[in-house]
Amino acid sequence: MPNPEKNTAVAEIADHFSNSSAAVITEYRGLTVKQLTQLRRTLGRDTTYAIVKNTLTKRAAEQAGVTIDPTLLTGPTAIAFVGGDPVEAAKGLRDFAKANPLLVIKGGVLDGKALSASEVSKIADLESREVLLSKAAGVFKALPTRAAGLFQAPLSQMARLAKALEEKKPAVAAAPAEAAPVETEAAAADEVVETAADSTTDETPTETATEAPAEEASTETPAEPAE
Repeated sequence: MPNPEKNTAVAEIADHFSNSSAAVITEYRGLTVKQLTQLRRTLGRDTTYAIVKNTLTKRAAEQAGVTIDPTLLTGPTAIAFVGGDPVEAAKGLRDFAKANPLLVIKGGVLDGKALSASEVSKIADLESREVLLSKAAGVFKALPTRAAGLFQAPLSQMARLAKALEEKKPAVAAAPAEAAPVETEAAAADEVVETAADSTTDETPTETATEAPAEEASTETPAEPAE
């Protein structure tokens, strides 16, 4: 391959490294063209699965400022350049490798940090970004729903409720994200409302205007490339 063509290939690979959130290095020896096509479809449009030449990839990684263990760039190499969610790409590669053992996940790079094969597997076990965002949205939705009802309560009850909510914050914040956050927040808010309501049972009907209102809760086998 003439030098200009090599330079172009290096530049393309370097560009992939620079514009990807993650890159997973694999060995595809023995996989057919049909299987590789299936893998690309599985990974989706946000991930580019490219067969690369090891020597050019080493140069491209240096050009992009990416550190890659040289031992990973041996044999027939293909890299999944991830433009979307690294978790989804890692899951796709892992599941395909289970069904097609000829695909070997060797390691990768995530946000400039080198990853081992086991670390890629751990990423595949994580929940996707969409799932985590959905859980977070559920938590933020729970508190404002109850907060809206606080403004219909007497001022004294609102003040007591604000204080009770403040005291409940550490316990709610300490709850693990995976332990049904929406229900945890909702139960805590309900308990606070009941506590505040009970505390106002013996109050006189008249309230002073100085009491502070509660704050609203924030919410086929292909030819191997020549070196």
